This record gives sequence, C-alpha cells and structure tokens, in this order.
Amino acid sequence: MTHVIRNDWTMGEIAALFDLPFTALVFRAAQTHRMHHAPDVVQRSTLLSIKTGGCPEDCGYCSQSTSAKSGVKATKLMDVRQVLQAAAQAKDSGSTRFCMGAAFRNPKPRDMPALAEMVRQVKAMGLETCMTAGMLDTEQAEQLADAGLDYYNHNIDTGPDYYDRVITTRRFGDRLATLDHVRAAGMKICCGGIVGMGETRDDRVGFIHALATMERHPESVPVNALVPVKGTVLGDMLADTPLARIDDIEFIRTVAVARITMPASMVRLSAGRESMSDATQALCFLAGANSIFSGDRLLTADNAGDDADDALLERLGLSAAPVAEPAMT
Repeated sequence: MTHVIRNDWTMGEIAALFDLPFTALVFRAAQTHRMHHAPDVVQRSTLLSIKTGGCPEDCGYCSQSTSAKSGVKATKLMDVRQVLQAAAQAKDSGSTRFCMGAAFRNPKPRDMPALAEMVRQVKAMGLETCMTAGMLDTEQAEQLADAGLDYYNHNIDTGPDYYDRVITTRRFGDRLATLDHVRAAGMKICCGGIVGMGETRDDRVGFIHALATMERHPESVPVNALVPVKGTVLGDMLADTPLARIDDIEFIRTVAVARITMPASMVRLSAGRESMSDATQALCFLAGANSIFSGDRLLTADNAGDDADDALLERLGLSAAPVAEPAMT
C-alpha cells in the first residue's frame, strides 16, 4: 500500500480531519506513520540555549523577549568549547540530534564564524545538527550550509490569521522568507509551532495548512504545547483564563493531523511534555510523533529529564534511534 505525499491540502480537508472521531483519527494517523517510519523508534534530541535572553522580538509566549518581565537575563553567545561539552553529554545520554538555540532577531555578521564552528564540530561528533538563530539572509544561510548544518529551525508559530495576536515585531511573511533562504542553501527545514496560545481550532487548521501546503514539507515538524511563563503576555493571559489552554485530546488531534498531512516528516513532540501524563505522550506516539527533546531544560523551560524519558520509553517498548559514529577526519 502506497501513500501519496500531497501539498495541495485544502482548509476544508484539514478541518474534516480534526472533526473525525478521536479513535478514527488516531488510527488513520498510526497507519500513515507506519507507511513511512519505524513505528517503535523515537529519536531523542537535545536542545541547548547557546545565547539566552535579550531578544528584541515581542513574541507573546517567550520569556527571552526584552518585552517580557520574566526575569530571564541576557547572556552572550556561548564559547564553542562549552557547546561541545554539552553536545558530548547529550550524545552520552542517547541523543542523536543536537539543537542549538540563540535568542537573536537575526545573527550579526560577527556571530557567524562561531555559529558555523559549532555546527562543524558538533556534526563531526556524529550528531545530527539543528540550529535556530532568528531570521537569516541568503549569505548567512549559505554559511551555515557550508558548515554542514543539517536542519535550520524557524517556526511559523501559529496560523497566519492568528499570527499578529502573538507577535507584532515581524510578519508571517518574514518567517517564510527565511525558510526560502534555508531551502535555497540546501538545508533541511525544521518548522512547526505552538498550540494552546488561546487560538481556536480554525487557527490550528490554518497552522497545519500553512505547513502542509509548502512546496516541500518541512522535514521536521515540532509541535509544542505552550508553557505559560509568568511575565510573558500569553503566560499572564492564560493564568487568568486557564480554559483557553489546549486540552490533551485536542493536542493529540493536532499531532495526528500533522502526521497525516505530512507523512514523511519527523513530528517532534516538543515543549510542554513536563505537564503531560505518560498516557498522553503514549497517545502522541501512537498518533505519529516520533521524536522527543530529552534533558532537564528546553532553552529556559523545564523538561521531563533523561531518567523520566528512559522509563517512559521502556514502559512503552519503544527504542531510541542509534547514535552515529563520529565523522573520520
């Protein structure tokens, strides 16, 4: 049985998927997953904040924004040696993918040599590399590609109709422009977003539609559940209106629809796992999620931790993707 990868999904078709009975939707997503991926393998990734805080963007969810009153202090870009130490620890803990996050609106020319060196040396350790450092121009994308970066992460965050409710310092189209530069440079795209920001299901339909109708689907699609942080716009809003937060069933529906519409992509169960039950995470894996972020921290947010992940995967009979050997020089 073959499964055609489509890029012509309509809003109506995606809405109809969301409206399926829950068990029917998860069953269809599980079938789709098995056509393209090993059903019992979950990739473990580690995310390191290589430059924290001080970002001039006003993203309503982000504790690293200068607009937030979250208490996060700005730091300088980490030394390459520190990044390599963290990457080695991640590999020893079973991660096969190492993601580096810098709180930039866009990196400055002076930052690029260090970013490229981080990529080169982490990749030489046998780890899949991903980086997120804000908006890139053509030359910056080419510099990272030349260093061997596998994936560049640049999330669209939410659907286009809800975007300006979350961010005002850049436009939805700015996100797409960076993705175009990344594609043109020959890198893979890691692009997803956050649910549970007070958006409606129609907004989630728009979010999936924007991703699933790209000329090439993102090879990596992180699906985050908002972690409300006190002092951020959305964290404070949802503290007052907790019913606006997404429930577990709707989150699993979103994962399932992402899997069905982007069958060959890695669907990454990202932020928010620390507040999810084991049963919720298990249903996410059944619905097609096949990657998690391990470790105690995701940038500035708490995460489940390696021990908890080891225990969960063992209980579910799931295995982690094997770690590659370091590149020979």
